[in-house]
Amino acid sequence: MAPSSTIRLVDTLVILLVILVVVVIWRGPKTIPQIGAMLGRGVKAAREEASRIRTDESDPGEPPSR
Repeated sequence: MAPSSTIRLVDTLVILLVILVVVVIWRGPKTIPQIGAMLGRGVKAAREEASRIRTDESDPGEPPSR
């Protein structure tokens, strides 16, 4: 039997694949690059914010950058 983490990973991948198929049917294949770009910008913003938070935590004497 497979470990439960592997089963969860497979379930997650199947769900993401189903969502992708639904989006392609609903919006059409031409919008996939736009959706990918939006996701990429969101991930980039999240990484920048996480980096900024880590920097703020490492320098407790300085006021926040906002």
